[in-house]
Amino acid sequence: MERFQAGDERALREAYDRYGGMVLRVAMLRLGNHHDAEDLVQMVFVRAWRFRTGFDPSKGSLGSWLLGITRRLIADRYASLDRDKRIIAAAEKVAPAESESAPADRVVDRVVVGNELDLLPEEQRRVVLLAFYGELSHSQIAATTGLPVGTVKSHIRRALIQLRKRWEVDGATS
Repeated sequence: MERFQAGDERALREAYDRYGGMVLRVAMLRLGNHHDAEDLVQMVFVRAWRFRTGFDPSKGSLGSWLLGITRRLIADRYASLDRDKRIIAAAEKVAPAESESAPADRVVDRVVVGNELDLLPEEQRRVVLLAFYGELSHSQIAATTGLPVGTVKSHIRRALIQLRKRWEVDGATS
C-alpha cells in the first residue's frame, strides 16, 4: 500500500492483478456489458493512480478504496445515462417535424437505421446518437458522458462495424 501511494508503478500493476478481477465483476453486475465494464475498470485504476495520495490505509484496505471508486463511477455512469436520455428527449421535442412530402425511401431508411441503432448496446447507441444526431465531437461526447475519449472512439468504431456487418448481411450495402 505504501509503494502504491508513493507512486511505484510495479505496485500499481500488483494492485491491478490483485483487485482488477473484483472491480470487473462488480462493474459487470451493475452495467451488464463486458465492454463497458472493462472501460470502467480502466477508469477506476486511472483515477486511483491519479489520486493515490488521497488513499489512507488507516481508513481501510486498498481493495475497499478501489470499490468505493468503482461505486462512484458506476453512479456517475447512471447519472450520465439519465441526463443523456433527458437531453435526447428534449431535442426530439424541439426538432422540426419531417415534412409530409418526404420521399417514402427516406422514411423507410430512417426506420431501418432507427431499428438497427436500437439493437446496439446502450452505451454505444448513446455515443453514436450524440456523435451523429447531436453532432458532438469525440471530446465533447467524452465531456458529456464522463467517458475517456479513447472509449468514445472505440464505442463509435465498434457500433459502425456492427451496423455495417448487419447491413452487408441484409444486402443494404455494396
